[in-house]
Amino acid sequence: MTEDSNFLGRGWSFPPAFTAGGAQVQTVAGEDDIEQSLCLLLATRRGERVMVPDFGCDLAEFLFEEISPSLVGQVRDLVSDAILNHEPRVLLNGVEVSDERASEGLLLIEIDYQVRATNSRYNLVYPFYLREAASSP
Repeated sequence: MTEDSNFLGRGWSFPPAFTAGGAQVQTVAGEDDIEQSLCLLLATRRGERVMVPDFGCDLAEFLFEEISPSLVGQVRDLVSDAILNHEPRVLLNGVEVSDERASEGLLLIEIDYQVRATNSRYNLVYPFYLREAASSP
């Protein structure tokens, strides 16, 4: 990322991290900020943020559900709606949900998007674990 891409936004890194000695909060900018914002959006439950109660994706409502074509479609629609409503810096090209690792209790959410300001295309694969005691990377 270059300094010229600061116009895309700058924010705290996620998860929050501090410089040595705890003097300053580490920040990210540009495409890194957008990617972290997408991950934060998917990890947040609606109502979790008091000042923005409709922010989030509510993927947690699917925890412990049986993986089926219906569930895959619901997850895809929920993720698409959340991104369209809460991340205006991107143009969503598509969301695919892969259940190839369903036996592990894992859905892979593949997000294909384009940064509106630069027309740069990116993809993000977000792992969503449906089982208890499954670990995320």
